[in-house]
Amino acid sequence: MIQVATVVGAGLVGGIYAAFSAMIMPALGHLSDEDATAAMVHINRAAERGPFIMLFGSATAAAIGLAVTAAPRGAVTDLLIAGTSLTSTLVTLAVSVPLNRRLEREGATFWTVYRRRWTASNTVRAALATTAVLTAGTHWLNAPVNTA
Repeated sequence: MIQVATVVGAGLVGGIYAAFSAMIMPALGHLSDEDATAAMVHINRAAERGPFIMLFGSATAAAIGLAVTAAPRGAVTDLLIAGTSLTSTLVTLAVSVPLNRRLEREGATFWTVYRRRWTASNTVRAALATTAVLTAGTHWLNAPVNTA
């Protein structure tokens, strides 16, 4: 069950990250630097206080739980699922959040640099979360069917 929770959590946050890289950031790029900055600051504040932070925290907790239970079993697939999901979390905490804080401090003068760096790191974290889902899906498709 913890594997499913981890995969669902990674899929949900990964989908949000992918939507930002594919649609939201390009759309914000059509606004003035001031308007784009204001919009992104509001989005970031909402993400830290709303349902997204609960989803993010739950996905992280599930991945930690999966890693902790997989390690003693030597369950390589579960460790890979948990590891890619947690690496996505690490990118968020080490790169995305500090960039968000800097955007809020520096404002529109930082927007061009922010947009490029944030979108690149966001795409990486989307790919990592998606890798967790694809790893599980591949494993599930190749698992022997229990007919007993």
